[in-house]
Amino acid sequence: MFAPVRVITARAPTRICDNGGWTDTWFARYGAVCHLAVTPVVEVRLTAYRRGQLPKPARLILSNYNEILDLNPAEGDWSRHPLLAAALARFGLSAGLDCEIRIHSKVPPGASMGTSAAACVALLAGLDALRGGDLTSYQLAYEAHAVETEMLGGQSGIQDQLAAAYGGVNWIEMGEFPQALVQRLNLPDAFLAQLEASLLVVYLGSAHSSSAVHEMVIRELEDLGPENPKLDALRACAAEAWAALQAEDLAAYGQALTRNTECQADLHPGLVNAEARAVMQLAEAHGALGWKVNGAGGEGGSLAIVAGADKAGLAAAIRQANPAFQILPIRLSRTGVRVAEHG
Repeated sequence: MFAPVRVITARAPTRICDNGGWTDTWFARYGAVCHLAVTPVVEVRLTAYRRGQLPKPARLILSNYNEILDLNPAEGDWSRHPLLAAALARFGLSAGLDCEIRIHSKVPPGASMGTSAAACVALLAGLDALRGGDLTSYQLAYEAHAVETEMLGGQSGIQDQLAAAYGGVNWIEMGEFPQALVQRLNLPDAFLAQLEASLLVVYLGSAHSSSAVHEMVIRELEDLGPENPKLDALRACAAEAWAALQAEDLAAYGQALTRNTECQADLHPGLVNAEARAVMQLAEAHGALGWKVNGAGGEGGSLAIVAGADKAGLAAAIRQANPAFQILPIRLSRTGVRVAEHG
């Protein structure tokens, strides 16, 4: 193999416990989200070579999918992994360079933890560093959002990209879509340790994907307008979570998460799937303080739990209930996307 010209690694966190999700969208127009940025991160490693040393200008190596994809971003073929291909097309590669791009995360694909947004933010951060840029966290988040919405025409709120860019425990207030203010809550280390120790995130055994249920919910919310009570209830859940964290009240925080999950189900029962309900029953039986279906909800995905004193017993019961369930090794991420150059 040829000697690389530059090697850059970018890492961006994922997110859980996104109270107020669905209100950070174009059809809500305004809203708020309180979420936790967490590890495992999504890692993107860019190895640049002189032009002509790879079959095409970009080679994507996607370990979570066991796939290698050679492409020329300028050709506009985004049929496979369109988010990554469009991100490459948006920023491009530095002149005279080919790039091998390895992307990996310990979060399973489709866990509804903002992994796609984290991958896009990390990729753009690495490409920005490769071309000598200095985009801010805010700019990276909105460039990633534009890839998904403007370039691909997808439905996307703004909070996933902001979680990946900023990290931390955040209050995201969207005055008018898509512009938002990001306020980090600087909690004492002792409470952060208590919060982290209580968290249990369960991958529900299958990948989340947008579905007809999501489209139905979006159509209904669009028709009802931004002032409808269902969106107001979700906005209130974000505020409750934020207030509970500010008060360092773990029990109140768990209650806010549970309330948000029921508000998601009020949008459509299918947003809280049967597997999530089964884990919630186990959580309640083991004295958990609360739970939240991560992301928009629907098929597959994951559930975040604020466990009580019997966290170990709950974890064992979840594993026994369904061999497809996985408990993910979650830690709070105090930093957002980070870029390092090697050699």
